[in-house]
Amino acid sequence: MSLLLGALIIGLILALLSLGVFISFRIFHFPDMTAEGSVTLGAAVAAALLMTGHGPLFATSAAALAGGVAGMLTGILHTRFRINGLLAGIIIMTALYSVNLHVMGRSNVPLMEVSTFASWSAGIAGYFGGGTLLLFNRPASVEDLTILGITVTLVIAVVLALFAFFRTHLGLAMRATGDNDQMVRALGASDSIMLTAGLALSNALVATAGALLAQYQGFADVQMGIGMLVWGLASVIIGEALVGTSRFGYVLAGAVFGSVLFRLLVAVALRWGLDPNDLKLITAVFVFAALVLPGSFANLRRRAQQRATGGGRA
Repeated sequence: MSLLLGALIIGLILALLSLGVFISFRIFHFPDMTAEGSVTLGAAVAAALLMTGHGPLFATSAAALAGGVAGMLTGILHTRFRINGLLAGIIIMTALYSVNLHVMGRSNVPLMEVSTFASWSAGIAGYFGGGTLLLFNRPASVEDLTILGITVTLVIAVVLALFAFFRTHLGLAMRATGDNDQMVRALGASDSIMLTAGLALSNALVATAGALLAQYQGFADVQMGIGMLVWGLASVIIGEALVGTSRFGYVLAGAVFGSVLFRLLVAVALRWGLDPNDLKLITAVFVFAALVLPGSFANLRRRAQQRATGGGRA
């Protein structure tokens, strides 16, 4: 049960990453490579502040702000200096590697001896007596259940806040920028500002995920962002296949479900004896399946309908 709860918690934390990737790739159709650097930036900033005695809330908020600045810089490179969007993200991502090393002071920072989001949640669990509970006839740690409950609450709050924000005039302008930037300019709005603000919001969510992940796992590492962009894209794609609709609220929820399901699939693969060295390989296989299978099933349904229509005419 602890493996399942751990997978759910990490999946929910990385749902914030998926939501950030959804904003950049789906709303703005911007190939933002900054996300891989922003994950580590969030973890690095949070770790550095926690090691100097700051609380988890302040450290996580500062990490989100740092991620927002990274996304804003990518937007400025693209809109002001006319650098290709993909290349602009790569430039900032590359620069962030050195920035993260300077922020942490070393390549790996352990967080086992400082107050973190996880230890704070464990303190709350102490009010309930700690110990274990039976969940589906299996023992489950009260501490893990408390962390899970807090993480679920946080993710739901973020999803509701994003849903409400993208229904405001500013949010609708951002969505319109991704759909038709020429129309936005014709209406007198600045598509450059909309894109830059959207990338800042996207990377703020990604950095928040990195900060919470570092606090839950008990360390921040300069390499922890590698492959996270693929994770986020896979979660978004899986979520879209799960909800089967383009309605905005459902797609937001789908990104969360996709992240949790993706993490559970990885946990099951590890439970079945997958070599941890093959984790990136199995992740790539999952992404390939998520990209190919929905289109293949749609083609099969379309062919079946065509055969049925042709048979009816005969």
